[in-house]
Amino acid sequence: MPPVPRPPDRIRHRKSVTRLTEGQLADLREAVKQAMPVRDNRGYQWHAAIHGLPVPGLCAHGNALFLPWHRAYLYFFELALRDRVFDVTLPWWDWRTPAGAESRVPPAYAAARVGRAQNPLHFAKIDPPGAQGSWPRRTDRSPGTNTPALPTPELVEDILREPGFREFTNRLETSLHNSVHMWVGGAMTDPRWAAFDPIFWAHHCMVDRLWRLWQLRHPGATFHPSFLRQVLRPWGITVEQVIEVTRLGYEYAGSSSGAPGR
Repeated sequence: MPPVPRPPDRIRHRKSVTRLTEGQLADLREAVKQAMPVRDNRGYQWHAAIHGLPVPGLCAHGNALFLPWHRAYLYFFELALRDRVFDVTLPWWDWRTPAGAESRVPPAYAAARVGRAQNPLHFAKIDPPGAQGSWPRRTDRSPGTNTPALPTPELVEDILREPGFREFTNRLETSLHNSVHMWVGGAMTDPRWAAFDPIFWAHHCMVDRLWRLWQLRHPGATFHPSFLRQVLRPWGITVEQVIEVTRLGYEYAGSSSGAPGR
């Protein structure tokens, strides 16, 4: 795996999973399907396992590195998928749901089959190198059976208005990110194997997208040099290298609609 981000050949746009064309959705399924059985650091199992490895200083939760660490995580996983299917990008799941409206998993992830074949976005085996005997063998979901409801648009908008990065990060993680994990249920409720569920990546793309929207709304936000120099393990890149998404070669379709001006 490269120790630094690849110089982007162009800017690719991550789209809402509900706005993917049939061809784009088919490419995503094919990339995930091809990556599933690969047993080394190019495969799905290796990438998914990173999130739950009991290694201090690796996956970041409950601190200021939560957003930059997961941005790097998505970036390198997306590159691994692109090595399987050229030009594939990760989609985002817009889980904002008005109060009282029906909440549901996007059809692209909810369907058990596509035609006569299994849908590789519906579930995944949990069989990484070093798996413990007590681990579940595959992902499952129980959407809506846990207490937290999916976040409302009003709550998301209120959090995007936060002027400080630390408070924004804390509220985004605790009030939005955590609630969606619990709402999906099943494997998504346990950090050790949450990333094996294919919907994990769409959920975290939405989280990363909200950070991008916050950055556009708060262009004057600054960071202490010591924060920018912190290394994101296991990739060896720094926070500074992931602050600007266009340096990583991607943007979110419609991101500019959340920013003032043209």
